[in-house]
Amino acid sequence: MPKMVFVERNGVAREVDAPVGLSVLEVAHKHGVDIEGACEGSLACSTCHVIVDPAWFGKLGKPTEDEEDMLDLAFGLEKTSRLGCQIVMSEALDGLVVKLPSATRNAAG
Repeated sequence: MPKMVFVERNGVAREVDAPVGLSVLEVAHKHGVDIEGACEGSLACSTCHVIVDPAWFGKLGKPTEDEEDMLDLAFGLEKTSRLGCQIVMSEALDGLVVKLPSATRNAAG
């Protein structure tokens, strides 16, 4: 089973099982990682904002225009920011590393 690593707000890295087909948001919730996901993955908020490790960013598909619009509302946006609900685990992403931003902003409306 693929694994992924969440770097939590306190800087502690936590490796977890990441079943193929689940989004990063779903993996986080399965393991009690502190990502809100207020809209439950419906691309209507930015509370599942994660910062993808630069080594992994190029391996992800390009964000959709809708995802980019939601990311514009995210707190602490970085070049490798993505929404966790839009990254779906695959064998190719085994070892994916994402960092949680220092805070989130729920601008859903």
